[in-house]
Amino acid sequence: MTPASGAALAATNRIDRFLTAPRPALALAGTRRALCELLAFGIKEARACLFAGLFFLAVFAVPRGGWLGIPRYDLLLAAALAIQAAMVWARLETVDELKAISLFHVVGFALEAFKTSGGIQSWSYPDFAYTKVLGVPLFAGFMYAAVGSYIIQAWRILGVSVRHHPPHWMAAAMAVLVYANFFTHHYIGDYRWYLACGICGLYARATVRFRPLDRERGMPLLLAFVLIGLFVWIAENISTFFSVWRYPDQLGAWSAVHVGKWSSWSLLIVMTFTIVANLKHVKASIHVPR
Repeated sequence: MTPASGAALAATNRIDRFLTAPRPALALAGTRRALCELLAFGIKEARACLFAGLFFLAVFAVPRGGWLGIPRYDLLLAAALAIQAAMVWARLETVDELKAISLFHVVGFALEAFKTSGGIQSWSYPDFAYTKVLGVPLFAGFMYAAVGSYIIQAWRILGVSVRHHPPHWMAAAMAVLVYANFFTHHYIGDYRWYLACGICGLYARATVRFRPLDRERGMPLLLAFVLIGLFVWIAENISTFFSVWRYPDQLGAWSAVHVGKWSSWSLLIVMTFTIVANLKHVKASIHVPR
């Protein structure tokens, strides 16, 4: 049992205790084992996506015109705060995890304020809201926090560990460069593909280990970054379809978000992962070769 899964077992929430409890070897083989492990993995992933899932339900449920005279963006902020508070109250999320997630709010808001500014206008939030600051509705930070929340929750629920992780200072330096490139590419060129090559070299040997059911499984960590980035890109398409925000080419009529954004989200996942990897109970489950 990994330290991450041990931390999960120490939680008082019954659902998490059930999902993370060690299981004896099951007499399963072939298709039956594959289906059982897939089902268990899907349930644990759904639990890890709880915040993101509930937040997107709010996006679908709240009409664009708002409700009872309250603008949509303000209602989404209220919904996000309520979900976050409920998760901490129900011990689905710890206070330490909430502190890390709060950092994603700050990082996300700074990026949003820059990207929506008058000189950049990479995208925009078209609707009015009382809780807009620098043109950015305050609920926007929760979209970045949702990604961080997923990684943190998945780490506990799936008993994740990482083998052959690069030195933490190297990972942190790369994360800073990735974040900086989101700002500087408007002035000195886009170096995302150079950064992507650096990331591939840095994490080439890294593997992520997780336990869907009774056996530990693994995959390259780089593949995990790309897959999570894909799902975030799909969520972005859904959000722009509902006009939560819009890119310049979507102002006349909706069109799919350019597939190139998938690479941007995958790089942002690397940065998010680096922040999560410095949580005490997470860092204990990361193996860095010496």
